Amino acid sequence: MPAAVVTGSSRGLGRAIALRFASDGYDVAVNYHSSDEAAAEVADAVRERGQEAVVVGADVSEPDGASRLVETAADEFGGVDHVVNNAGIDQHVYTESLSPADFDRIMDVNVNSAFNVTKAALSYLEASDDDPSVTNVSSILAHTGAPIECHYAASKGALISLTRSHAGDFAPGIRVNAIAPGHIETDMTADRTPEEKAEEMAGIPVGHFGQPADIAEAAAYLRDATFVTGETLNVNGGERMG
Repeated sequence: MPAAVVTGSSRGLGRAIALRFASDGYDVAVNYHSSDEAAAEVADAVRERGQEAVVVGADVSEPDGASRLVETAADEFGGVDHVVNNAGIDQHVYTESLSPADFDRIMDVNVNSAFNVTKAALSYLEASDDDPSVTNVSSILAHTGAPIECHYAASKGALISLTRSHAGDFAPGIRVNAIAPGHIETDMTADRTPEEKAEEMAGIPVGHFGQPADIAEAAAYLRDATFVTGETLNVNGGERMG
């Protein structure tokens, strides 16, 4: 069976992507940093879909953690065919209050983790006969910026540049693309006030927020899109067109 590594897959977008891949016939390495019970539940759901799962607790912002995740997946499944770099954190802080440590932590988790996991998986992807791919989860804020989370927006912009660079580096054997979600309803957005939600909704032409399944659908498309590489798929309900 082909196998995928999905980072940050104990909840939210990563969970939806892991379960979509399992529904499509992929074994899945479920990665978490702190939510071990939630990760175990995702693994059980993968198995309920008839696929194998392995749970790996690892801080993939560290090279050793990324290597352990990939090696565990490869040992369990006999290889790695697809990588989805979804691990990420957010923080709302104005620039004047933003510490260097906070800036570095966002970059470590949101950018370094994608580099670390991709590098660790590279030899397995090169050996895959399943049209291997890497998909990086960026954000609409990579395009628009954000006044109270400049470090988050910058990290997501860096992911798009990393995507384009790796697409060129790894061609023709491995495709590399990115997804830039808009406003998606997850636990990371659950603390929005009704007023904030109404303001956000007003800018979305389709008239509703996205769901994790929408991003999972995009990840499945990019996994299978054999003539697409170096691209960023914007999934934002029309909030940013073009």
